[in-house]
Amino acid sequence: MYLSVVSPVYRAEEIVEQLVSEIHQAVSKITDAYEIVLVEDGSPDQSWKAIQTVCQQDKKVKGVKLSRNFGQHAAITAGLEIAQGEWIVVMDCDLQDRPDEIPHLLAKAQSGYELVFAQRQVRQDGFFKKLSSKLFYKVFSYLTDTVQDSSVANFGIYHRKVIDAVISLGDNIRFFPTMTQWVGFKKAYLPVKHDERVSGKTSYSWKKLIELAFNNIISFSDKPLRLTVRLGLLMSLFSVLLGMGYLYLYFTDQIKQLGFASIIISITFFSGLIIFILGIIGIYLGKTFEQVKERPTHIIDQKLNF
Repeated sequence: MYLSVVSPVYRAEEIVEQLVSEIHQAVSKITDAYEIVLVEDGSPDQSWKAIQTVCQQDKKVKGVKLSRNFGQHAAITAGLEIAQGEWIVVMDCDLQDRPDEIPHLLAKAQSGYELVFAQRQVRQDGFFKKLSSKLFYKVFSYLTDTVQDSSVANFGIYHRKVIDAVISLGDNIRFFPTMTQWVGFKKAYLPVKHDERVSGKTSYSWKKLIELAFNNIISFSDKPLRLTVRLGLLMSLFSVLLGMGYLYLYFTDQIKQLGFASIIISITFFSGLIIFILGIIGIYLGKTFEQVKERPTHIIDQKLNF
C-alpha cells in the first residue's frame, strides 16, 4: 500500500459519497495502490449507513465504526492504527480540506520531507471560529513554549515512520496537530486553498472548543503550575508592600479602625489565591489519574472491507 487517506466522519451523511469521489479523482492520478479509511465517530445521523453504502460499491474504501463518540482526534488515531500506506494523508470529512491538494502535498514531501502540513491561505470559516482559533493557538504557544500556527490543522501528508511515532505516544488526550509537531522529523509547509463547508455546520461549540483547549494545555505543558509559583511570589511581594503601607498609615495616625480592613482583605484575597492554586494542582492530579488507568482512546465496533 503506497498511500492511505484517513478521514474522521461525523455528521457527514450527505457528503460521504462526494468525499470518496473527490479523493478517488485526486489520488488515482498518483497511484493505484491506495486506500480510503473512513472512521465514523459515533455520529448521531446516518453517516455509518452512508459509509456502508460506499464500502459495498468500492473495496478501496474501508469503514470503521467506533462504539461511541470519542472525539475527532481519537477517531484519527483509530484510522492511523489501521492505515497501511507508506504515506498517510489526514483530512477532515467536510471537504473544506480539498482532496485535489493531495498530489501537491505528496510532491512536496517527495522533495525531501517526512511530513508536510497544509497551510490554509484564506480560511473559509466564520469570524468567531477564526478568532477563537487564533486565540487558542496564541495561548497554547505561550503555555507550551512552542510555536503554533493557526493556519495549520489536521490536513497534511505524513510518512509511515511519523505516524508510527504518533501512535506510540501514550497520551490519553489526543491532539493530532500538536503530536505531529512534537515527534519532530523533517517538516515543511505548503500553502493550500480552503473551501467552505459543503453542508451542515461545525460540531465544535464554544464549550467544546474551550474544553479542547484546556485539556490540551494541561496535557502538553506544566507551565500553568510554574505560573502559579510566580503568582505566589508576586503575592508575597504584594503582601510585604501592603504591610509597609499599613505601617506607614499606622505611624502617621491615619488608621481610624484598627485591623478590620486589612484582615478582611487579606483573608478574602489569599483564600481565593490558595483555592485557585489548589484547583490547578487538582486538575493535573485528575489528568494523571485518567492517564494511569491506561484506558484505550477509542473502541472499534465494526470494520468493513478489511
